[in-house]
Amino acid sequence: MKNIAILASGAGSNAQKIIDHFKGSDKAAVTLILCNKPGAGVFTIAENEHIPSILIDKERFFRSDDYIQLLKEAKIDLVVLAGFLWKVPANLVQAFPDRIINIHPALLPKYGGKGMYGHFVHDAVISAKETESGITIHFVNEKYDDGATILQERCTITPDDTPETLAKKVQVLEHKYYPLIVERLLTL
Repeated sequence: MKNIAILASGAGSNAQKIIDHFKGSDKAAVTLILCNKPGAGVFTIAENEHIPSILIDKERFFRSDDYIQLLKEAKIDLVVLAGFLWKVPANLVQAFPDRIINIHPALLPKYGGKGMYGHFVHDAVISAKETESGITIHFVNEKYDDGATILQERCTITPDDTPETLAKKVQVLEHKYYPLIVERLLTL
């Protein structure tokens, strides 16, 4: 059985889809959720799903190996970022090489980097009058949105799309493909 840890900062819709995908599986399960925002919706999901969850202490996250030890003690095979808004520190990336993944709500390398998350991404894509957007699932390295691409999926942007309608189109792709890629990576 493979163990998945999810790092999140918000409501947790992608976390829920991944948890649901592995319910009843004998291959993998989400066994730990870490979140950096008190009161985030992902804590409610963790409680409802009976998954241990931890509020991340910023100082310890960036200045110690405490969370590396925690993940290793929990025998985590894959770390999945699901709306996690902090840059992952180099020591954590190095401790889990090619075993930390992220999903970005645009087609990288466009519209990535510091501050490019959620509605900021969709606003930028619509403002640039792009004709398509989508998702990029990628490995995490020491830079924002810079790791090797695992998968990109696209959606069409119509002239009447707004950042809000684009966000919904992108979320459909996230919910469909992220759990599948997590499963694929755990079987490699």
